[in-house]
Amino acid sequence: MLDFITEWYLWIKMVHYLAFVSWMAGLFYLPRLFVYHAENSNNKGFVDVVKIQERKLYFYIQTPAMIATLISGSLMLHANKVLMVGSGFMHAKLTCVLLLIIYHLQNYYYLRQLQNDVCKKSGKFFRIYNEVPTILFIIIAIMMVIRPF
Repeated sequence: MLDFITEWYLWIKMVHYLAFVSWMAGLFYLPRLFVYHAENSNNKGFVDVVKIQERKLYFYIQTPAMIATLISGSLMLHANKVLMVGSGFMHAKLTCVLLLIIYHLQNYYYLRQLQNDVCKKSGKFFRIYNEVPTILFIIIAIMMVIRPF
């Protein structure tokens, strides 16, 4: 298995980057849809369209991209076990990834509430909530490029 990963490492890394970018796009945009949904809850026609967009984004783009990110990232770590020893930047990155997974799952919670018209969160809440993946993305980028520790 390790020979396969080593031979295809750059392709796995490319898949990882593409999947991560796609996952982040979903994490950036789905809460924006939540803002529109919450702020236009009295406009049934608009909300019906947003509900479709929310479901498709979460189930057909965001979740598969997360799974591909986690699988490709795990394969890369398997090929480079040395990154887990004494590499504080990798531990910080993986902590941010864990927080992104939690955020992703929390998106599902809000998606279900909004789909069932029982969400009591405001558009303002979702505007602030939408900043979480941006902060985590910046930290991940710094850890991977600068490797400060």
